Amino acid sequence: MPYSAPATVTSAVPAPRIESSRRTSAPRGLRVELRPAVLHPREIPLIVAVEALMEGLAMGATNEFAGQMVREHLHTGGKRLRARLAIAALDALGGRAELTVPWAAACELLHNATLIHDDVQDGDRTRRGHPTVWARHGRAQAINAGDLLLMLPFLAIDHVQADAELRWTLGRTLATCAAAIARGQTAELVLSANRDATWGAYHHAVAGKTGALFQLPVEGSALMAGRSAEEARWLSSAFQPLGLLFQMQDDVLDLYGDKGRGARGSDLREGKISVLVIEHLASTPADAEWLWALLAAPREQTSSAQIDEAIRRFRSGGALSAAVARIEREAAAVLESPALATVPGLWALAAALVDKVLTPIAHIMAEHGVAGYGAHSPLPHSRAISVSAAEAMEASR
Repeated sequence: MPYSAPATVTSAVPAPRIESSRRTSAPRGLRVELRPAVLHPREIPLIVAVEALMEGLAMGATNEFAGQMVREHLHTGGKRLRARLAIAALDALGGRAELTVPWAAACELLHNATLIHDDVQDGDRTRRGHPTVWARHGRAQAINAGDLLLMLPFLAIDHVQADAELRWTLGRTLATCAAAIARGQTAELVLSANRDATWGAYHHAVAGKTGALFQLPVEGSALMAGRSAEEARWLSSAFQPLGLLFQMQDDVLDLYGDKGRGARGSDLREGKISVLVIEHLASTPADAEWLWALLAAPREQTSSAQIDEAIRRFRSGGALSAAVARIEREAAAVLESPALATVPGLWALAAALVDKVLTPIAHIMAEHGVAGYGAHSPLPHSRAISVSAAEAMEASR
């Protein structure tokens, strides 16, 4: 049965537009005041509907084992960040947010497909505090579950209430994103194999692997809001750097926080080139032999003591400080996008996303003198405004 938008949901008032589209920075004189984590009545059915559609597509009509594995994975939790981004973006662009549920589900299904395959490649046995699909059912069945999840987004798009041409365009947009993710993941594995610890190579890999999944929800929502394909790509391109920001904070969190994957140092055990590895090799070249040997060691042979030593060296050698400084620069650059300056609602949404992405490492940034990020922290602008488009993101806290 095709998805129908909840009759009880009312769309938010569209965000006001800036008269001139020639601005080259975020709207000046504005400060987004993030609100308490409250799910408003109009938002609850949207997230519930996204979850219901994802599970219904996973289980199909026969309730077979492949669907059960997918449902099991979906039930481990997650922020549903890409789904919320799609909903909030259409709201910010003046569309009816409830109509984006199938597109939001499509983005979230694709994201979760990459997680299952990523866990297989990385050998991670825990995600979100639960056994990964491959740890529970074996690598072969996990690949099957991930493959099923790669196909389901296209079935979700069939539920979009739009003409065939728009649905086809959404499908092509999603396929382009999926291809970019696969290329980015491949590029990331090449980094370690080639010992390529350069910023340019890291940026290229992350742009595809992670950045594409931040751009996709906004691009599709812009298309649904009636924007041209060219304008949709331009507006959504402002969200692609959020993938780099997310990946860098994830790299830091792996050693100086908790990502819900068991012991610290999962990235080092997998031999990954992280922003900390890049910064440490740049600042402390004498440690190159030690660090490359650590990255090349089999996962099961990397001890907790070795991870603790890396944590100590990255901090004392300045890699952690350099990574935090780079994160601060990239966060500021996101909000200076010319595209965001044309739609205040999208700028507010990006600001809320930057805040959310950096919340897990806010304490680390504060230790290095970088304040203003984290839950409910004021952003560096002078006048508070109420932004409904950011509320859907704030509700996920």
